[in-house]
Amino acid sequence: MTLIAMIPARMGSQRLPKKNLLEIAGAPLIVHAIRKCQASGLFDEVWVNSEHPDFGPIAEREGARFHRRPEALGDNNATSEQFVAEFLEHHDCSFLFQVHSIAPLLTVTDVKSFVERVQQDDCDALMSVVEENLECVFNGEPVNFTFASKTNSQDLIPVQRIVWAITAWRCATFLSAIRAGQCATYAGRVAFKPVSRMAGHVIKTEEDLDIARALWNVVHGT
Repeated sequence: MTLIAMIPARMGSQRLPKKNLLEIAGAPLIVHAIRKCQASGLFDEVWVNSEHPDFGPIAEREGARFHRRPEALGDNNATSEQFVAEFLEHHDCSFLFQVHSIAPLLTVTDVKSFVERVQQDDCDALMSVVEENLECVFNGEPVNFTFASKTNSQDLIPVQRIVWAITAWRCATFLSAIRAGQCATYAGRVAFKPVSRMAGHVIKTEEDLDIARALWNVVHGT
């Protein structure tokens, strides 16, 4: 079984410009992600996937490889499914693990546990989720509770929020769906792996970055 870790890095983020290059604990987010994948010792290859050439030297300095995707797959209209498919057309593997640099509180232990779940389970896609053990509503309607009675939160069935901190796809299933014109992200048997609220903290805004910086030592102890 060949396992590849792929770290996506788009330069043109609008809400938080160049967020992959912002630093926590003395290193850019992209560097932390590369080191995390390498420290797990479970991947045959670690790749940085970006439309911008500036990420190439960073990847190489850290002992990772660099895949430069087409510039059109780096704009705001491109979806992750598109750039994952483009990557898989060039790199053969059994499973692809997308590890987001913008989830810096995801630990090496989290990565190892996620990979082990893939190795033990016969799934085609594995999503990282944070479980919300509170009353949740959608379009004004209850999801995991009823308006007819009050239930203690600890007795609720938790709602699972997909956080994308780390995701895995069986490559053959993903590409087969793409070539058939179907949604590949959720193709085949989809499973869900809970991660902690901190591991699932994804940086989209300056506030998110401030929270990650405040919690870094708590999570990583450095």
